[in-house]
Amino acid sequence: MNKFLKIALTGVILFSVVGLLAKDTAPKVELAILLDTSGSMEGLIEQAKTQLWKIVNELALSKRDGATIELYVALYEYGKSSIPAEEGYIRMIVELSQDLDKISEELFILRTNGGDEYCGQVIQSAVSGLLWSESNEELKIIFIAGNEPFTQGKVDYKEACKQAISKGIIVNTIFCGDYKEGIDTWWKDGADRADGKYINIDQNQQIVHIEAPQDEEIMQLSGELNKTYIAYGREGKKFKERQAEQDKNAMALGAGVYTQRAVTKSTGQYKNIAWDLVDAEEEGAVNIEELKEEELPEEMKGMNSKERKAYVEEKAQVRKELQEKINKLNIERRKYVAEQRSQLQDNTLDAAIINAIIEQAQKKNYKFE
Repeated sequence: MNKFLKIALTGVILFSVVGLLAKDTAPKVELAILLDTSGSMEGLIEQAKTQLWKIVNELALSKRDGATIELYVALYEYGKSSIPAEEGYIRMIVELSQDLDKISEELFILRTNGGDEYCGQVIQSAVSGLLWSESNEELKIIFIAGNEPFTQGKVDYKEACKQAISKGIIVNTIFCGDYKEGIDTWWKDGADRADGKYINIDQNQQIVHIEAPQDEEIMQLSGELNKTYIAYGREGKKFKERQAEQDKNAMALGAGVYTQRAVTKSTGQYKNIAWDLVDAEEEGAVNIEELKEEELPEEMKGMNSKERKAYVEEKAQVRKELQEKINKLNIERRKYVAEQRSQLQDNTLDAAIINAIIEQAQKKNYKFE
C-alpha cells in the first residue's frame, strides 16, 4: 500500500476513535426523582409534570470543560397502596434515560393513592436498581420528595444514604410542608448524611406561568420543528404520536409550559435516536441505506439510497435552522421572565431542584450559562 495512503487511513481511523471516545466521555448529569404518590400528593405530581421542561432547560445550559452535558433522568414513585406491599409500595417508572417524552408521559398518567411511605427503601432501590455512572466526576443526584417521617419502613434511611454517598450519589430531600416539621421528622438528617441539601416546599402552591412576548413565535416554530422528525422502525409511528401527545399535554397546562417544552426540543437534551432518523443518523446509530422498505415512513418508501440520504440531510438542516431561531428567541424570553419572576416568591419543586443542582454541579466544575 502507498505510504501516504497508509498515513491517511491511519488518520481517519484515529479521528473516528477519538470521536467515539468523545461521545462516550461527554459529561453527564444523572438525576433520579423519587415522588411520594400517596393520597395527599396530588399537588406534588402537578408541579412535577408542569415544571419538567423548565428543569431540563436549566440543565441544558450546563457544561464541563467546555463540553455540553448529557442529561439522564429516572423516575420512581413510592407510598401508593396499589403497589404491592412486598415491593415496599415502590415502583421504578423509568430507568435512567434520555427519553424525555417518556418521562412526561408517565408523569401525566401518575395517580395518587393512600399508603405507607418508605423513604429509606426507595433511596436504596434507586441506588442499587439504576445503572449509575461509576465515575465520581459525574454529577449523580437523587431528589426525594414527600411529607411523612423519613424513618418509616424496614430499611434504615441512614444506611440507605450511606450506600448512596459511597457511590458518589448525592441525596437531596424535599419536604412538602413546614420547614421545622421536616427537620423534626429527619428529612434534613437524611440530606446531611449524603452531602445533600434539605429543602421544604409548598406542594399545593399554584404555579404562576409567565407569558412572554416571544411565546407565540416559539410555539409556531415548534409546530414546524415537529415536521422535521422522520419516524422509522416498527414503533416509529407510535413514538411520533407520543411526541404530539406530550405537546398537547404541555399546551393543556398553559402557553408557558408548552413554550418550555418547545425550548427543550431545540436543545441537545431532546434526543430520539430510537425512532427519529435525523437523530439516529447524527449519532451514527443507523445505516439509512440498509433500512428495509417496511422500516421507512410512507414519504420515504420507494426512494433509492441517494434520495434517502438527501431527504434526511434536508430535514436535519431545516431542524437546525428552526432550533437556532428558537434558542435566539429564548434568550430574550429568559430575560423577560426573569424580570417578571423577580417579583414572585417561588417555593415550588422546580425552584428547589434547579437551585440545588446548580449549587452541587458547580462544586464538580460544571458551569452554567
